[in-house]
Amino acid sequence: MQAPVKDHSPSSGSSAGPGVKVLDGLLSALKPNTALLTQLGHGIEKESLRVTCDGQLADTGHPRALGSALRHPHITTDFSEAQPELITGVHTSAAKCIEELDDIHRYLHANIDDELLWASSMPCILREDKDIPVGRYGTSNIARAKTVYRLGLGNRYGRLMQTISGIHYNFSMPQAFWPALAEARGEPFTDDFATRCYLDLIRNFRRDSWLLIYLFGASPALCKTFVKGKDHELERFDDGTLFRPHGTSLRMGRLGYTSDAQTSLHVSYNTLQDYAETIRKGLSTNYPEYENYKGQVDGEYQQLNAALLQIENEFYGTIRPKRTINKGERPLTALLDRGVEYVEVRCLDVNPFLPAGIDSIQARFIDLFLLNCLLQPSAADSLEESEVLTRNQLAVVERGREPGLTLQRGEQQVPMTEWAAELLAGCEKIAAVIDGESNNDESAFALDCQSKKLQNPELTPSARILAQMREQSIPFYRFAMNASIAHSGYYADHPLRDARLKEFEDLATNSIDEQRAMEEAETESFEEFLEHYLALP
Repeated sequence: MQAPVKDHSPSSGSSAGPGVKVLDGLLSALKPNTALLTQLGHGIEKESLRVTCDGQLADTGHPRALGSALRHPHITTDFSEAQPELITGVHTSAAKCIEELDDIHRYLHANIDDELLWASSMPCILREDKDIPVGRYGTSNIARAKTVYRLGLGNRYGRLMQTISGIHYNFSMPQAFWPALAEARGEPFTDDFATRCYLDLIRNFRRDSWLLIYLFGASPALCKTFVKGKDHELERFDDGTLFRPHGTSLRMGRLGYTSDAQTSLHVSYNTLQDYAETIRKGLSTNYPEYENYKGQVDGEYQQLNAALLQIENEFYGTIRPKRTINKGERPLTALLDRGVEYVEVRCLDVNPFLPAGIDSIQARFIDLFLLNCLLQPSAADSLEESEVLTRNQLAVVERGREPGLTLQRGEQQVPMTEWAAELLAGCEKIAAVIDGESNNDESAFALDCQSKKLQNPELTPSARILAQMREQSIPFYRFAMNASIAHSGYYADHPLRDARLKEFEDLATNSIDEQRAMEEAETESFEEFLEHYLALP
């Protein structure tokens, strides 16, 4: 049984309190083991769109030179066949993680002919919803299930929404850190200690993640084609572009990854059992509207089931607890059996000013932010607080750079800049420890870059995008196309070394062979497979 949450803060639902003093004491107690803070696990998953030279979504299939989207370890597709997803391995160095992401980009750019990778999170020129192609993964049962899941997403939320792309940042602590933290806190080290600490991190992250949206939001504008037929409160920038003057990340707002159906789910992160109970409810409760998609169309199932959530990954959230799964295992089963292994941050936009959409400076700051979430006091969450957090996020999404913006913290409205300064103060203490162990100033530099954005909102990516559009008198479409072309040229000028190129070519060939072997070995019917695949823990 999961132990109760230890409430380190003075009042449940508030991140205010003696956090700075607690952090000082904890870092002091950790001093013999602070080198472990330089051994964090990093992994990145970056989505994008393949587009034609005129900015329209590509109608070509996943290029064979990129290998099997089902089996390649670094290149797959997200929702659409034209939506590549680039996946790094796990690295203890932020710089090495970005370096691998750059290599994957180099290989991908070299193998998409005259197509481009769209440089923004928000798509541009799109066809009718029904014409956006879903990902195809072959004829094996798992491949068919992946496609049916995507058909279900398209039916439930619209395929247009699924073309929004982002960056997922996976973060973990070294195993040796957990007993050291337990000792520093004066707590017994138990089998579920790491899981409880990751849930502490998640609860604090949900309270404070608006800061990442402010600092790294890069979708303040979008093409009118994206909101065709939808109600919205955006302003006109020009004939083809809508925007929010002080907006940061429309991707994370009302027009982005949101679901009215999922508002009935209050997911609590107080204990792993609380989290599992809510997700299990979503997986087992049929949603009346989704009954409309039962059966097959043209010989193809239109969803995996009629539940509120087809599978665990359908739940939209800014962060997820994660555990590596075994073959045939459900994510929820893995979590319940072996606990939380890492967290997945899901609120990061693709930065159009960076060829890979993210760089090591941003990654180092995210590390500091997540460590601050982990080490600060973490109160229990509640339905009432979750509603407040949603309002805070929306305020920063739509008005994050508005002078004098306030957010709700506990029972009070506080200036966003005041709250942000407190968060950065905690990050500063952690940066000093890490740089002291690393004998450099990389963490302090990453923090300073973000502090400047707080002092001057015009330095944020969202402000820079709008400024460039105004200065050059160009619509969002042209801005994103210019960035996409520039990134293509950058990777063409910096190709892979021959040995590294051979590695990627071999990975592509091997992945195709693995997919073929899976298909040839298939004996179970798809219906039998689904029965096992969807069985709840």
